[in-house]
Amino acid sequence: MEMRARQRSTAEERRATVMRTAIKAFAERGYYGTSTMDVAKAAGISQGYLYRLFKDKQNLFAALVDHCSDLLREAAASAAASVRSTDPQAVLDAMTTSYGDVIADRDVLMILMHAQCSASEPVIGEAVRTCYAKQVEYIRAVSGASDEQIRRYFAEGLLGQVMVAIDAASADAPWVRALRA
Repeated sequence: MEMRARQRSTAEERRATVMRTAIKAFAERGYYGTSTMDVAKAAGISQGYLYRLFKDKQNLFAALVDHCSDLLREAAASAAASVRSTDPQAVLDAMTTSYGDVIADRDVLMILMHAQCSASEPVIGEAVRTCYAKQVEYIRAVSGASDEQIRRYFAEGLLGQVMVAIDAASADAPWVRALRA
């Protein structure tokens, strides 16, 4: 009879498991409605081990914000690389499409929404500000867009985020058409 050696997960694998579990838990119930016990239980680890991986709940949530920031930047980079024009607006248009693709993942969308609502928590607020800083500076560098174009890009992106979050596409109403125009 062959005996298989039991393999232990590395801390990095456990951290990735916690991140996958935490993104679903926090997306569903928000920062304030989710406990570290909820996340630990869903990840199949003890709360004590969760605190070995992440200092506290704010640091865990900030890691999720950083993860979402990385996803946005990777999508923006891919979109920018696909544009054959040097026109800043063409680059921004491609990035707008990629942004829509990223927030089509409802868990990512909800983490971004909850992060803004939880930005009064010091560690989360810093993570959100860092996310915006990275996005703005990357987009400025890769697109060559003006401040006004960048401001419009973010304004439309945030409106799009809200429209997806509230499932505005399911409503055929004048206010929806006005906001989508």
